[in-house]
Amino acid sequence: MRIAIIGAGAMGCLLAGSFVKKKHSEVWLLDNDAKRTKKIQESGISVTGISGNFNVKVNITNRSRDISVCDLIIVCVKSYDTESAVKSIEPLLGEDTSVLTLQNGLGNIEMIAEICGREKVIGGVTGHGATLLSEGSIYHAGKGDTVLGRIDGRLTVAMREIRDVFNRSGFCAKLSKDIYGAIWSKLIINIGINALSAITRLPNESLIEYQQTREIMSMAVAEAVRVAKKNRIKLLYDDAIQKVESVCRATEKNLSSMLQDVLKKKKTEIDYINGAIIRQAKSLNIPVPANMILANLVKAIELEYSKQGS
Repeated sequence: MRIAIIGAGAMGCLLAGSFVKKKHSEVWLLDNDAKRTKKIQESGISVTGISGNFNVKVNITNRSRDISVCDLIIVCVKSYDTESAVKSIEPLLGEDTSVLTLQNGLGNIEMIAEICGREKVIGGVTGHGATLLSEGSIYHAGKGDTVLGRIDGRLTVAMREIRDVFNRSGFCAKLSKDIYGAIWSKLIINIGINALSAITRLPNESLIEYQQTREIMSMAVAEAVRVAKKNRIKLLYDDAIQKVESVCRATEKNLSSMLQDVLKKKKTEIDYINGAIIRQAKSLNIPVPANMILANLVKAIELEYSKQGS
């Protein structure tokens, strides 16, 4: 199987490094950052943490024409870059190519389907936590299930082959006939962790050590669950706050992706996480004050460091 992973951030590098280490597939990384591409070409990908310590050389390019048609394309860019990233992969698309999103937030499946066609899109979520230490250097902080599913709910031969690639590479992968339920379930975990960690600068486990952060977390999660129920979304767990707290413990030293962005003074995915809940809640006439506050605080942080950089 020929696989292209789009985006050389923490998750993209973790996947590429793990796939290459197991030597089950031909793997390419496609990244639009020429400087980062050169660094990874020279030094490879280094992974430390719960999956062990290893370094592997990977095929990486910033030009899609360097890669021929792929069986599987995994999109690991930030949600605000989905449209431009997917438009760049046209040379990689064949008649039987599958395009898998392993991104945070809502809206990525719809964007990819609009560009590539619904029949090619696979939605996915993963419970693995990874921190980008430097370009091509990853700390693997926590493990969890990876759930994959087609929009139409069909469990095809290609889906089973993709699941097997993940499983052989150390990712516990499962197939789902209800991928939207899985995506919303991951969204609500992100609602509980990402913005709160970005504001407080706390690693995941510390968020549940303090009564103050636990109360805010509970409020934001409860609001998101109400929106999910109103949309008739079936979540993968019965107790959402208990699930968020268990994820915090399982990824105790992990810095959420949003906290990593804030520390690097980069744009966050707040509009696709808490912002997505706010938009959904408005259309349903459901109040979500905790999510409003969290989103506004993250936006204020972004504005401050963008002002400093101007």
